[in-house]
Amino acid sequence: MESLVSQEQTYKLYESGIHLADFYLRDTGWLHRRRTLEVDGWTELTDLPTEKHGYSLPMESIAERLEEWNATDWDSSDEVVTSWGGHYSRYFQVSSLVEGVEKTAWVWALRDEKLPIDLVVLDQKIVALLLSGRGESTILVKPGYEDFTPVSDWKDPLLSQAEYGVVRLGRHDVPMRDGIKLATEVWLPSGITEGSQVPTILVRTPYGRVTEHLGGSPWLRFVRRGYALVSQDTRGREDSEGEWLPCANEMEDGDDTLNWIAAQPWSNGKVGMIGGSYGGYVQWAAAASGNPHLQALVSYVTAGTPFVDLPRKGGTILSGTLAWAFAMADRQKNFEAAIRDDWDEVLAIRPLLDIPTKALGKEVHFWKEWMSHCDNDDFWARADWSLYGEKVNVPALLISGWYDDNGAGTTEAWEMCEKHGRENLKLIFGPWYHQANTTRSIHNVQFGNNAIRYDLDILQQRWFDRFLKGIENTVEQGPRVQYYMVGEDEWKTSENWPPQEVVYTPFYLHSGGQARTSKGDGLLTLKEVAETQPPDTYQFDPQDAAPFLIDMSENECSVPENYRDVELRDDVLVYTTPPLEEELVIAGDIYAVLYAASSARDTDWLVRLTDVDEEGNSIRLSDGLIRARYRHSTYQPELLEPGKIERYEIKMTKIANTFKKGHRMRVSVTSGAKNLAFPNHNTGNDPATDTTFIVATQQVFHDAEHPSHVKLPVLLPKQG
Repeated sequence: MESLVSQEQTYKLYESGIHLADFYLRDTGWLHRRRTLEVDGWTELTDLPTEKHGYSLPMESIAERLEEWNATDWDSSDEVVTSWGGHYSRYFQVSSLVEGVEKTAWVWALRDEKLPIDLVVLDQKIVALLLSGRGESTILVKPGYEDFTPVSDWKDPLLSQAEYGVVRLGRHDVPMRDGIKLATEVWLPSGITEGSQVPTILVRTPYGRVTEHLGGSPWLRFVRRGYALVSQDTRGREDSEGEWLPCANEMEDGDDTLNWIAAQPWSNGKVGMIGGSYGGYVQWAAAASGNPHLQALVSYVTAGTPFVDLPRKGGTILSGTLAWAFAMADRQKNFEAAIRDDWDEVLAIRPLLDIPTKALGKEVHFWKEWMSHCDNDDFWARADWSLYGEKVNVPALLISGWYDDNGAGTTEAWEMCEKHGRENLKLIFGPWYHQANTTRSIHNVQFGNNAIRYDLDILQQRWFDRFLKGIENTVEQGPRVQYYMVGEDEWKTSENWPPQEVVYTPFYLHSGGQARTSKGDGLLTLKEVAETQPPDTYQFDPQDAAPFLIDMSENECSVPENYRDVELRDDVLVYTTPPLEEELVIAGDIYAVLYAASSARDTDWLVRLTDVDEEGNSIRLSDGLIRARYRHSTYQPELLEPGKIERYEIKMTKIANTFKKGHRMRVSVTSGAKNLAFPNHNTGNDPATDTTFIVATQQVFHDAEHPSHVKLPVLLPKQG
């Protein structure tokens, strides 16, 4: 069998630089063998890999397409479309030696697909396939051609090498301070000296801890590089005891888990954490405990604090998170429960408290708890790690996207650390949604081939090597911030966020009182209002609220959709610049200052920034949402005096965008965000139990005394 592999294998499979499988293509499909947990152990050759093997690549589909790929004339054009519709774009060249002769191959980027598999083409043949994700990569490559791929980057002597096997110590039920025990899996590197102590990578997750080595988790690669891996079900999830109440217990549970790890005989007391979304949230919650054993974070698309991010963004009650809530209603995740075709009916259920019983046929404990706390009280404070910034001092690599629905958490974490002067911070913002680094287009908005990065897994390995093993690899040096400039399709660097070259510039709302719809007279201009202008007025009906353009089942709440049709509604005020005479570049968070009055005792305000092209397409860049009763404080709500003008400061989402010459900037104002947030009933009553709706008359003012405007982070050219 061994001779068959060495003579006839055609491809090797690497996951984040580790050789994990060999493949040989026969007429009947793939013959393959897989690396076992031992240092140099391999399974016997078997036919046809199945789902249980946990390969990231769709091997059956690749087998079907290899013949066509290898028969394609890759030299004839910079764009290639295959018979199955795959659209490839010539990307960049890479050179290396093959049998002592220097050869040059092209990397071809797959466009218009999620999780694109890129191709490396040499002499008209496919020599490698590349797949990248949030923090891992998979490469299928012909033996001898590894240096045409990122596999070669893992040979760096300053990287921990994959020289260990994997030993599973099994499940431990780790006690928390209140006696609740959390199911915790421990994996150690084999082949280390007896009695050695190693640093630990901790993954805390509500989605199921790592229990198997096949199809289990990409995190086991850290074990092969000399780290312990601890994977834990959070409280109330899977095999852990307790009640599932999202975010409420993660600070204390994270602290207790870190102390437990440090007390183990195999631990050197240094722990790093990694994960995305909720797996990012638990890192910052643990860091807020001030635990000294936590010495490195790799935080992807992290969820933020309750009234900034979820589930009470701007004080509203988010409906866009219902898909996630439905998927997490039981102890085990069920993402199929998030896929529905009756979301309009679900969103119409009142009172909000009854949604789980009417939509799922059962009560959901955490939903009931959420609905029991209208304002930002002690219940929500349990989940607010930003209150403990003075305790947080951990080297952190933060990665997020412009269109990530949890991107507010990344901004919160960065600003908290900056406020306290923390060192060893790195920040990456890409043109990504919540599934970061997995597509080159989002809802038909196209980005460059470089929107997918091949280096994120290497970067996170360097981060842990530096701060948990003390390897002097200089990862903490160089620019602190990397960000993707939309419209220019280029990666930029900066020492700060927002970049130090930013000048916050007010753009003022103007009209003659007829700014309803994009056909109205609303203008956006640098000119400050110096005269009296009539306010703009619209009627906000919470039972016919303006939509926020998302697919509820997709569970992506911040996509760059085209709001051209929404801006034709009578309940949307629209303010637009003339066509730009030259490019205008922005990079940073955006702020709105709105002077407005309502006939209601409570209402919502949404401000949106879009980029309008020559054809009138209005692509969402940023928006911000606020519930009026929380205009001064989320802790001490204050209902409105009907008709009284109030000043609202709204922090909008971040973006880096180049408005091209001939494009227009547009700001729209409305009170509805159907799909994203349950509309305000305008009554001032408890939104969880309210069943009454009131149509509100809304006024937005923009005169000399009430200069409504947005502050844009205009990026000036670098000097020198």
